[in-house]
Amino acid sequence: MTPAAASSPRSLATASGLLLGALGAAMGAGALIGWAAGAWGIGLLIGAVLGIPFGVLVVYLVYSRAERA
Repeated sequence: MTPAAASSPRSLATASGLLLGALGAAMGAGALIGWAAGAWGIGLLIGAVLGIPFGVLVVYLVYSRAERA
């Protein structure tokens, strides 16, 4: 077991939840913008593509703050 390993299984669940939540929010925002532009499917797709790096950024920011505290 490495020292950097998660101390509890909940930390992995928290990261997964943050990732899925950010992805879902980006997809929802993309669908709304796409719906306003007349093509909600394209907006949903663009939201999903942009949501992946956004989700990774959110998890990184949350866990980097947790290490400082």
